[in-house]
Amino acid sequence: MDGQPLFESERLVFSTWTPDQLEDVFRLHDDEEVGRYLMGRAETREDAQKRMDEWADHYAKFGFCKFRLTRKSDGAFVGRAGFGTHGPENTPELGYAILRSEWRKGYASEAAIAIRDWLFRETDHDFCWGFAYSANTPSIKILRSIGMEFTHTEIEPETNQELTFHKYTRDMWHG
Repeated sequence: MDGQPLFESERLVFSTWTPDQLEDVFRLHDDEEVGRYLMGRAETREDAQKRMDEWADHYAKFGFCKFRLTRKSDGAFVGRAGFGTHGPENTPELGYAILRSEWRKGYASEAAIAIRDWLFRETDHDFCWGFAYSANTPSIKILRSIGMEFTHTEIEPETNQELTFHKYTRDMWHG
């Protein structure tokens, strides 16, 4: 990945990552409050490197990843949003994480809408998943607010926490 901007929303720029941006990923995922909504804990620098490697692999294989988010107005790092994969079919899984200092400014909703629209505009995927820990009511509200429909819950083996799954289809996007 080369760090080039790929697309924009009203206030955000979505780009790929460069190796020198590891500290941003670590800073985002090292925060206890952010981490509890991602893996149930804060993450290490090694975890951050694994994430970046995984995103580079996803981008090479699938043409999408968890993109870097910067604010248009000043170029400041805000978080990440994009897609991982879920299940044996590698279905796109919508996900985002925003620096805690940037919470409650509408960036998560803006990013979720932008990546959802990007997926259906730029790929031929028929649907995507979005899931969050069932206790993460703010993220569940965002998934629902962008039109995703609840489908089911599952227990995540790594954390033993319940995940709430939502789905959004190309037909829903066409409205």
